[in-house]
Amino acid sequence: MKDLLDVHTHTIASGHAYGTIRDNANAAKAAGLELLGIADHAPHMPGTCHNFNFLNFKIIPRDGYGIKLIMGAELNIIDYSGSTDLPGQILKKLDYAVASLHDPCIDPGSVEENTAAFIGVMRNPHVVILGHPDNPNFPVDFDRVAAAAKENRVLLEVNNHSYVSKGHRAGSRECAKVMLAACKKYGTAVIMSSDAHTEFDVGNHKNSIEVIKENNFPEELVINSDPAHFLEIVKYRKSLAPK
Repeated sequence: MKDLLDVHTHTIASGHAYGTIRDNANAAKAAGLELLGIADHAPHMPGTCHNFNFLNFKIIPRDGYGIKLIMGAELNIIDYSGSTDLPGQILKKLDYAVASLHDPCIDPGSVEENTAAFIGVMRNPHVVILGHPDNPNFPVDFDRVAAAAKENRVLLEVNNHSYVSKGHRAGSRECAKVMLAACKKYGTAVIMSSDAHTEFDVGNHKNSIEVIKENNFPEELVINSDPAHFLEIVKYRKSLAPK
């Protein structure tokens, strides 16, 4: 399986991550990637950066680190209608966004509530990826989420960090089986991400690849082999934003 991109990585701006943009870019080059995304935590995550961090991305050269770079954010979903924690005028300045449910930012709800949160956030045209949607702490109806993701051209994440043994999202491998079965049923594309909080994990999709293979998931539905296709999806999603 070709693996040429990693667009869910964090830097010191997130507060509990430990590398710089340059550190991550060097690690991405060493891993043979063609596209790197920086998606630091948005402001509702304790300890992360201020809104201002996301305002000035225009000064960061997208080709200045020897690898194609895109600058985004990992948004926190803050209610069950799918609201997030960066205002529209800042979202417009991002290249893309990941949207995730994190328990420091929202209490885990019922299956219906969590499902509504994910489906609701897909109405945000800046959201390209649903972060770790197979987190068992936030159970969802994967049929409904996968069907909505297919309709909206939003990617479901196969998050490498979720599958770490004894990690804080224990049980994600089991949930991934259900998620990937639903994605296979509806033809929903997925993306493998490291969720790296240190440069040493950038491009590390070992666990995600295992999960993909264990579930006989079609490689043609895994976006990591085609950075150009990913950027096309980003362009399409951003085109939906009001002018």
